[in-house]
Amino acid sequence: MDGGACFPGCKKHLETRPIYHKADETIRGHVFCSFLALVLRKELDKRIEASGENLEWFQVRQDLKSLKEIIIEESGRKIGLRTEASGSCHTVFNAVGMALPPTIRKIEM
Repeated sequence: MDGGACFPGCKKHLETRPIYHKADETIRGHVFCSFLALVLRKELDKRIEASGENLEWFQVRQDLKSLKEIIIEESGRKIGLRTEASGSCHTVFNAVGMALPPTIRKIEM
């Protein structure tokens, strides 16, 4: 299979939309970022599988998208509040060897 036939399949797998570039360096950058995303996803899939879990990619994306932090500033102090980690968030963070950020954290100014 030639590279031209492979790229649309990769883009479909990554759920990207068409982007039209005019300069060679932006085309190369787009292809590199798409390839890097595919490599990182494959590594994440491998680590999740090694942890004994079998997660659907759509659900992983939805769960990670719901993880947010808001910043509250009052009287010159800042506090970060993280939303509840639901679904597969704990599994994903454990699979990559990271701890979830604290629910409440003081932000130094």
